[in-house]
Amino acid sequence: MLKKYGWLLVLLVITIYFVGRYFYFMPKYTNGRSAPEFSAELLDGRRFELRELRGKYVLLDFWGSWCGPCRVQNPALVASYQKYHQQRFTDGAGFTIVSIGVEQDRDRWQNAIVQDKLRWPYHILDRSANLRFFDGAIATLYGITEVPTSYLLDPQGQIIGVNLEPGQLERLLQQRLSK
Repeated sequence: MLKKYGWLLVLLVITIYFVGRYFYFMPKYTNGRSAPEFSAELLDGRRFELRELRGKYVLLDFWGSWCGPCRVQNPALVASYQKYHQQRFTDGAGFTIVSIGVEQDRDRWQNAIVQDKLRWPYHILDRSANLRFFDGAIATLYGITEVPTSYLLDPQGQIIGVNLEPGQLERLLQQRLSK
């Protein structure tokens, strides 16, 4: 009898673990919601407010120089930026990326930006005291629990894509191009 209930207990614990993990890693914000506003200092020292980019499609890209999957996806982001940043869309002018580095080491972050050729103008260091908990101000605001995490915003600041693969981002932007 103990064996029978022991297996049930193990099954219950495993189920609870995976359900909890699913909800923990689920993005805090979903499609159709307004992106939370924030302001921060850019890499070049200028003050930045997210609302400045209204009228453009914006990809908020939470990443880390220490994150292998983040670095692997950077070439696809560079290609999307180069292809779409000066395009006219049916409901907006242009596309840009706001890279939010969830980091502890500023020099390593700056070197990764140069190495990966991230040439868009919006780079923010969201310094984290503990990278296990992503406790920087912007990461906390967006409920970031893992990187890479991304949010695609429409020109009105509404979330229209969460954690899009490069092909999905390409399709969404392509569909919205002015004819």
